Amino acid sequence: PTDEGWLYLASIMDLYQREIVGWYADKQMTKALVLKALDRAYDKKKPKGKVLHHSDRGSQYASKDYQDRLEQYNMIGSMSRKGNCYDNACIESFHSIIKKELIYLNKFKTREEAKKHIYEYIEFFYNRKRIHSSIGYFTPLQYERMYYNSIKNAA
Repeated sequence: PTDEGWLYLASIMDLYQREIVGWYADKQMTKALVLKALDRAYDKKKPKGKVLHHSDRGSQYASKDYQDRLEQYNMIGSMSRKGNCYDNACIESFHSIIKKELIYLNKFKTREEAKKHIYEYIEFFYNRKRIHSSIGYFTPLQYERMYYNSIKNAA
């Protein structure tokens, strides 16, 4: 919440290294919001080959436009079972964490102020400094570097 009204966040996580690879925030939870998050994720990582893309069953993710974009990006869509939040536990956990570590600790006057803080949290703290037990207490950036170094050293 902001003094101007709600701000909604759509985010996409790479489950291998727990990095938030795409996100977008706006005043409405629309198809455009989730498409922009997906486009950012794709532009950032440019994945090669087939990618499994998991989401909840929200109408934005089930929309024809979103499904077409997945196909365009060579991604295989996967959706949670109806009423089962555990299928999407990793991103639900991220949303819980950002609320506890950022949102609930601040009162934002404007949506732009909130977006700035979300940007700084995701891009400078969560992806680069926050360690994750699921990846051996490394940051997402460290874990990705370790992966690419292991490939380089194996060659």
